[in-house]
Amino acid sequence: MKTSALTAIEGPVIIEPKIFGDERGHFLETFNERSLREAIGLDVSFVQDNESLSHKHVLRGLHFQLDPQAQGKLVRVVHGSVLDVVLDIRPESPTYGEHLKVKLDGVTKRMLWVPPGFAHGFVTLENNTLFVYKCTAYYHQPAERTIRWNDPDLGIDWGVTDPLVSEKDRNGRSFRSNWAAAEQ
Repeated sequence: MKTSALTAIEGPVIIEPKIFGDERGHFLETFNERSLREAIGLDVSFVQDNESLSHKHVLRGLHFQLDPQAQGKLVRVVHGSVLDVVLDIRPESPTYGEHLKVKLDGVTKRMLWVPPGFAHGFVTLENNTLFVYKCTAYYHQPAERTIRWNDPDLGIDWGVTDPLVSEKDRNGRSFRSNWAAAEQ
């Protein structure tokens, strides 16, 4: 496994798996605990796998869970492509409130490690995009928070002018109000 740290914000890491291809197709390891530990020092246990299938220009996010149910996520695209966005929500971080964007697709098979302390979202760039991810904590609805994807304070350019967004994501709160609520 080849990795390259996202140096603009400490924590998230792009993982580029080794793909073995021949006339039959291809093979790759999508998860290997030992390789991840050796490559990036990732020593976590995953407890839940999730999958979503989306049409073109579906936007999901920005989601996170409060401590102690905060989730780390290992995300990837099986088919199609996404613009993946992670937002630093660690109040003590020098990059608090900053975001990173990474294109993930079913061709390169790149993965992204999103550690706890980050909100996560993505917009699909193709029809029938299959997005999968492993989580380090179970989904816990009382701890779930949604930051408004188009919050002007964040200035995230999703590259799509009119995405298809769920009611939950449409009704997400501003970045500032999420933390005000979390600290009470």
